[in-house]
Amino acid sequence: MPKVFLDTNFVVYQLDKRFPAKQRLSREMTRDLVRRGEAVISTQVLQEFYVVATSRLKVSPILAKGIMSRLGNMEVVTVTADLIGQAADVHVQSKVSFWDALVLVAAASANCEELFSEDLNDGQTICGVTVANPFDKGKR
Repeated sequence: MPKVFLDTNFVVYQLDKRFPAKQRLSREMTRDLVRRGEAVISTQVLQEFYVVATSRLKVSPILAKGIMSRLGNMEVVTVTADLIGQAADVHVQSKVSFWDALVLVAAASANCEELFSEDLNDGQTICGVTVANPFDKGKR
């Protein structure tokens, strides 16, 4: 079964009422991926989700923690010192931000085929992981 890594921006849209179409699509796609056992995130995504949810979206810390707990039911890649070192290499070699590189190496470590994200170029493949912007019209 092909696995899909969910970047923080994709996960945050589940709470972002400013973009109802993206909110609906993110919720539906996540539900389907989880049901099929194909959704993957990392400890980095969990951390970033909490910060964005509580600061930018003004979600209560208790609610954000509850959502993080449910997100933890997916396959979760633990960011290790080795992955951080790999991300530094990818950052230099691929000229992407360090944080995006860390997401990419985490996705690769879990053997994900795709990364759902708005932060990188749609269709770009790095570390064997293809970036897909699921919000592009006609993509899904």
